Amino acid sequence: MSFGSNPETAAAPTRRLPTLHEFFAPGGLLSKAHPNYEFRRGQLQMAEAVEKALVERRHLIVEAGTGTGKTLAYLLPVIRSGKRVIISTGTKNLQEQLFFKDIPFLEQHLGKLRVCYMKGRNNYLCRQKLYDLTNQPVLSGLQEIEQYRQIAEWEETTESGDRAELKGIPDNAQLWQKLDARTERCTGQKCQQWDRCFITEMHRRAAESDIIIVNHHLFFADLSLRQSGGPDAGVLPDFSAVIFDEAHELEDVAGSYFGVSVSNLRFEELARDIEATLQQKKAISPGVITALAKLRERSRFFFGLLPPGEGRSAFTNRDEFLERHGDDYDSVMQSLARVLAELELLPQKPEEVFGFSRRTQELQAQLAFILESTDKNTVFWIEYRGEGRRTRGGQTHIVLQATPIDVSQILKQTLFENLETAVLTSATLAVAGNPDRGNFDYVRQRVGLEHAREMVVTSHFDYAKQAILYVPPDMPDPRSTQFGRAAAEKIRRLLDITQGRAFCLFTSYAQMNDIHDRLLGELSYPMLLQGSAPKNALLEEFRLTPNAVLFATSSFWQGVDVQGEQLSCVIIDRLPFAVPNDPVVAARISAINGAGGNAFFEYQVPAAVISLKQGFGRLIRSVKDRGVLALLDNRLLKQRYGRTFIDSLPAYKKTKDLADVDEFFSGTSERDGHGSQ
Repeated sequence: MSFGSNPETAAAPTRRLPTLHEFFAPGGLLSKAHPNYEFRRGQLQMAEAVEKALVERRHLIVEAGTGTGKTLAYLLPVIRSGKRVIISTGTKNLQEQLFFKDIPFLEQHLGKLRVCYMKGRNNYLCRQKLYDLTNQPVLSGLQEIEQYRQIAEWEETTESGDRAELKGIPDNAQLWQKLDARTERCTGQKCQQWDRCFITEMHRRAAESDIIIVNHHLFFADLSLRQSGGPDAGVLPDFSAVIFDEAHELEDVAGSYFGVSVSNLRFEELARDIEATLQQKKAISPGVITALAKLRERSRFFFGLLPPGEGRSAFTNRDEFLERHGDDYDSVMQSLARVLAELELLPQKPEEVFGFSRRTQELQAQLAFILESTDKNTVFWIEYRGEGRRTRGGQTHIVLQATPIDVSQILKQTLFENLETAVLTSATLAVAGNPDRGNFDYVRQRVGLEHAREMVVTSHFDYAKQAILYVPPDMPDPRSTQFGRAAAEKIRRLLDITQGRAFCLFTSYAQMNDIHDRLLGELSYPMLLQGSAPKNALLEEFRLTPNAVLFATSSFWQGVDVQGEQLSCVIIDRLPFAVPNDPVVAARISAINGAGGNAFFEYQVPAAVISLKQGFGRLIRSVKDRGVLALLDNRLLKQRYGRTFIDSLPAYKKTKDLADVDEFFSGTSERDGHGSQ
């Protein structure tokens, strides 16, 4: 497989573009165009390295510290290359920042650029579904009727169909799931709205663009499609290079798309979609109705036989399960075959039927893989999902999963060996090595990138003056029952010094809720709790609320940017080691140890180092930011591996004495004349 025989775009810009030096150097174009310009040597060095990688068709890994300006450092070389390049980001927020902020800034000075951004199909409206719902409304309550009215009005004016434009529709709105453009009920070119389809238009824009901005989920969904269905099966046009921004997330995202997932909800949705569509098209038969009833009955019974549990657990006893419940498994497979047969017997087949047949066959194949496969590079596990572990219909939502244990060979063979240039960049990729060079062994081994140039671009922030790292030596072991009480007291004392204005970040929901409840009524500062409102709403409330304290878990450890004195303190409860009994983590540990390696030092410690760097990275976001970082886990001081963490962190001022934290803030307060920032 390749990503295209002619990777250069058909009409590369003929205008003269500035050299990297003309753009980034003191007195250059950027200094004249940007009101807050300051020369960043690392930004120019990174841009030169990216340009060299694109010219020489080599792979590159770059750790670019916060404040480097890495997006411009890769965008300008990409524009100058004349090649079609995919930029893949870890989050939709960064994706939109690139498209709506960075690209327009460059266009002001370089002229019009051919750029588009693509998201997954569930982000876009399906016009045909909207019109079908107009003709046969199936709406639940006044709220859904009002949401439908908003979407119908918006459809008449939107050019993109991207739900991000719909500010008044909640993220979890059930109505959107009935109207989005996922492939389950898509009839492709035979749809009446094909020429007006937002997905069709998105693909047209991509085919005409030099730069295509996607997120990791879409990129790896596309790569997985290309692997299973051939190069023409993908949704992205041919390309020659990829920039992976926030590349520390690649292994986990890739693993989810090269795995298999089957849930009881998928069976319910398949039956519901077939029934609703065929009734609407007046094409349903008694045989289909009977087959769907049997499918619902058999699948519900089958999923009810699975080992009960909470969260994620390994499905290690598959052989024993099949021995005991083989007849029930066969019944589910036979009920899927019966649905296929009845769909084939329909005298009149609406176009949607062919999609339903494909979905039914996929369920058959994927369920068979999960129950019968003997692939040694796959871990099989069960997840109980959702608040209260319940689906909309009141059923427990159970998901059977099969995930590759090691994606390195998959990515090496399907991606890196077929790509001219891959640039992997993030503020957190290196783990304790040569301080000038970093050590990228961990990321290279996990994603299968054997031959790549490497560089560390140090931040121009003065961390020794801007931040103090406090690790209390007198805390109990974080695994002990005494830790919660001691942590709450230490956090209270820290927040008194910093006057709130803090993120308290936890490695588990249980710990977050415990500490929050212990401090409720003890703190005089406004307390915000993850889960009490959508993430963006909580962040906005934090920014607007003086002296606020936010209690949160992993989703706030990265991709969150709060500049200024509003965030003056980041407290982390414990070293962020992945839960060792998580089925995927446990399988990776077992595989490394089984091959003669040391999983703790080769996998668990480096992964935790990168997570800790991400969490601490929330504090210093500009040259004016100052504050305290606190880690309440003194294994950093006592254990041999603690040195790896310390050596991997920026050069913060460090202390074990709370009085130094107080003095740091008092000195700041006296100098600034206000607050303690």
